[in-house]
Amino acid sequence: MKKRLLILGGTGDAAKLAARASQIADIEVVSSLAGRTKQPFTPKMGTVRIGGFGGAAGLVAFLTDRPIDLLIDATHPFAAQISANAAIAAAECNVPHLMLVRPAWEMVEGDRWIEVGSHSEAARALSGQSQRVFLTIGRQELAAFAGLDDIWCLMRAIDPPAPNTPVPNGKLLLAKGPFLLEDERELLLEYRIDTIVSKNSGGAATYAKIVAARELGIPVVMVQRPQMPNIDRVADVEGAISWLVEQLN
Repeated sequence: MKKRLLILGGTGDAAKLAARASQIADIEVVSSLAGRTKQPFTPKMGTVRIGGFGGAAGLVAFLTDRPIDLLIDATHPFAAQISANAAIAAAECNVPHLMLVRPAWEMVEGDRWIEVGSHSEAARALSGQSQRVFLTIGRQELAAFAGLDDIWCLMRAIDPPAPNTPVPNGKLLLAKGPFLLEDERELLLEYRIDTIVSKNSGGAATYAKIVAARELGIPVVMVQRPQMPNIDRVADVEGAISWLVEQLN
C-alpha cells in the first residue's frame, strides 16, 4: 500500500520535491500551498490543495482524516507559524516529520551587513542613516517601514499589498525571481539605492542583489531567520528524497 506524503510547500524546492517524490512507486504526494501569493510555485505532480489548515488543530485533523503517513515542511524559512504548527501536529499524530530548509546566506569578504532580528528593528536601523532604500522583504512586511517619512523606498514584491495596508513613500515593483546579477546591479544604480533591506532567505533565486550590493559597496540590513522547531532537517531536495526512502524501508 502506498504511503501518503504531505508536503507543505509554496517554494521552488517544494515543487521540485513533489516532482521527485511522485516518481517513487510507494509514495502518494499531496502538496499544500498557503495561497498567500497569486503565483506560487505550484507542483506539476501529485494532488495540490490551497489554503490554510486553521492552526495546529486543523492540521491535526487533516493528518488524521486524510490520513497522512509522512510530512515534509518545505515552506519558506520565514514561515514560522506554519512550521511551528507542523511540528505540533506531527508530534501529536505520531507522523514522521522532516524540514527541508535551504541554507542561509553567509557574509563573505566585501559584504556590509547590518544583521537584525526583526523588520521593526530593520526600520530602526534605517532611520537617520539611509535616504533611498530597496525593500526586498515581501508585501506583508511593508507596514513596518511606513513611518519612515524621510526615506524613499523601492519596494519589490510578487503581489501588491492588501488594500489599506500602510506602505512607505516610494515605488512598488511587482516581480518574481530568479533575478540576474546585471539586472540587479542596474536597478540599484538606476534608483540610486544607498541601502538594501532583505530577509536572509537563502537560495540562488534572489542572491544576485546581495552580490550587486557587495560590488557597489551598498550596505544590506539583513533580517535573520526566526527560530525553527527542533526536528530533523535537510538542506536540499536530495536529502529529502533520501529521508523518504529510509521511511519506506
